[in-house]
Amino acid sequence: MNHFKILTAVVVAAAFASGPTFAQTQPSTATPKSAPPTTTSSPPSTAAKVETWTKEQWAAAQKKWSKNRTKWASCRKQSTDQKLSGRKSWSFLYTCMTSKS
Repeated sequence: MNHFKILTAVVVAAAFASGPTFAQTQPSTATPKSAPPTTTSSPPSTAAKVETWTKEQWAAAQKKWSKNRTKWASCRKQSTDQKLSGRKSWSFLYTCMTSKS
């Protein structure tokens, strides 16, 4: 039992003795780490902005696009085939209707 106490005392003493030395060899947590590279965030695309349109803005766009019946029908079918709904479909339909093809 006496050996256990001595061994414990030695381990504790060693821990205290090496504590400050160990802390000095480690990088300080107070020093600022290098900042991650700054990325210039590009503004959201127009198609992404469409998802934030009001219903009135969306209705006006639909009215304009529906004049081109063939393309409007094709884009709506593609949106349905992709199972898009609500504002997620708005972005797709905007992209589809404003593409050159």
